[in-house]
Amino acid sequence: MTDAFGIYLHWPFCLSKCPYCDFNSHVAASIDQAAWRRALLAELDHFAIETAGRRVTSIFFGGGTPSLMDPATTQALLERIAARWPLAEGVEITLEANPGTIDAQRFRDFRAAGVNRLSMGLQALNDTDLRFLGRRHDVAGALNAVELARGIFPRISFDLIYARPSQTVAGWEAELRQAIALAADHLSLYQLTIEEGTAFHPAHARGDFILPDEDASAEMFDLTQELCDAAGLPAYEVSNHAKPGAECRHNLLYWQGGDYLGIGPGAHGRLTDPSGTAWALKQYRAPQRWLSEVAAQGHATQERTRLTVEERCEELVMMGLRLRDGLSAAAFAAHAGRPLEQALNRSGLAAMTEDGFVTWTGDRLQATPKGRLVLNAVIAELLI
Repeated sequence: MTDAFGIYLHWPFCLSKCPYCDFNSHVAASIDQAAWRRALLAELDHFAIETAGRRVTSIFFGGGTPSLMDPATTQALLERIAARWPLAEGVEITLEANPGTIDAQRFRDFRAAGVNRLSMGLQALNDTDLRFLGRRHDVAGALNAVELARGIFPRISFDLIYARPSQTVAGWEAELRQAIALAADHLSLYQLTIEEGTAFHPAHARGDFILPDEDASAEMFDLTQELCDAAGLPAYEVSNHAKPGAECRHNLLYWQGGDYLGIGPGAHGRLTDPSGTAWALKQYRAPQRWLSEVAAQGHATQERTRLTVEERCEELVMMGLRLRDGLSAAAFAAHAGRPLEQALNRSGLAAMTEDGFVTWTGDRLQATPKGRLVLNAVIAELLI
């Protein structure tokens, strides 16, 4: 079992709600930074007791738009983590940023606070599509943000969304080549999906816009792998590309089944107790409810659920097969307490192997490039 241990801190506020976003994000006219700082520190203190001695290998500020956080709050949270837990040498500290919420001084303040990896939501390199996606920045602002970040942070990444309405394979190729030229050592490249609860869901159902068909989307996916591989940014996960050694350690923790705390509204966590039992934790989602719960009891855990062996196995398969390296049978058994082959549907495994969607060596299960393209369907066949 991996010794990696991460802390995720959720900042729920945005300047506006993007129509594709189903994350726990909220638009607020004003934010009481001091109150939020106190509450986040209190929830850290609560969980520090339960996880005393765990060595923190990664910290991730997500949202929402964490770049709206006062850098002094970021610094206070990082100082409290360092006071409460031992930190791994070279601990990865990531902060998500919106190009429309930054300037050079703010970047420098976050860097001074301890952030050593910046992840920016560019989403498109086309002004028309940025407006469609509800982004407040334009391409010029995005390019400026990347240039500023590269001069201040040791590591940077940015996100793009493809398979957008009216986007052609040739159009995506041109945009992706531009992105690769801009990139440092990491890119996150996501296909646009329409999620329930987002503004895009009813609009898409009404026919307000049409996404590229499955063949075009698959061609864009294949092109993405080809161009990123050629540029030395292979996909280490379905949607994430990095130079070897530059993978996001915090996200790897999720995909590899490690333990992590979730601090803040709607945050999720996974903790393994001394008996080897895995627990899923979920914090209250609504910001004001979360604040009131923390004020009352020092934390805002809404649910703390003991995962059955079957649930843990399913989670490990679903997450692990997203990785190019797939699932190690030894690591799976250490996490789940059950051999990997006993957690799989034998006939489904045989069919998926024969059809070229997965490879199984007896000590490692991996989805092939063909399998990663239709991963949800593959996983459904593999699970008992």
